[in-house]
Amino acid sequence: MKNLAEMGRRAKKAAENLALASSGEKDRGLAAIAAALRAHTEELLAANGRDTASAAESGMSRSLLDRLTLDEKRIEDIAAAVEEIIALPDPVGQVDQGSQRPNGLSITRIRVPLGVVGIIYEARPNVTVDAAALCLKSGNAVILRGGKEAFHSNSAFVAVMRDALAAAGLPQDCVALVADTSRESAR
Repeated sequence: MKNLAEMGRRAKKAAENLALASSGEKDRGLAAIAAALRAHTEELLAANGRDTASAAESGMSRSLLDRLTLDEKRIEDIAAAVEEIIALPDPVGQVDQGSQRPNGLSITRIRVPLGVVGIIYEARPNVTVDAAALCLKSGNAVILRGGKEAFHSNSAFVAVMRDALAAAGLPQDCVALVADTSRESAR
């Protein structure tokens, strides 16, 4: 768990930097992720192949195996989903509600990033990218903990996203993956 604490410290520092990033900077990071997913399709498929082979050997049901399995079209769909997130308005800084008190004091509720978001999910590799992209758009760092059945796929996706973020000038630690897939790490 010491590694998880260090991951949290790094994510918190990355979140502080990301909270100050402009909409354009975050969108450039997301565009870099979409491009990197397309550029690294073969290695993503290879990692997913290790997961699906192991899952098939362990007797995973056909429906769960289908959710785990990636192909070129599914990776393209994941990249396209990131581009759809780019098209969304930046929620950071939007005025959610406001009023003026009788004494003239203005009270305004403005949307701000949460900081670091932790997400635990099952063996669905697309969630790795979807969750990270939504967190980045909203100015939050994310620590992901996917199911053991998709570990190789999730690791490959996170490595591609971290490299893309660094190339776009954003902190890599905006996206992190918990390597321990035991039940204890979820606690």
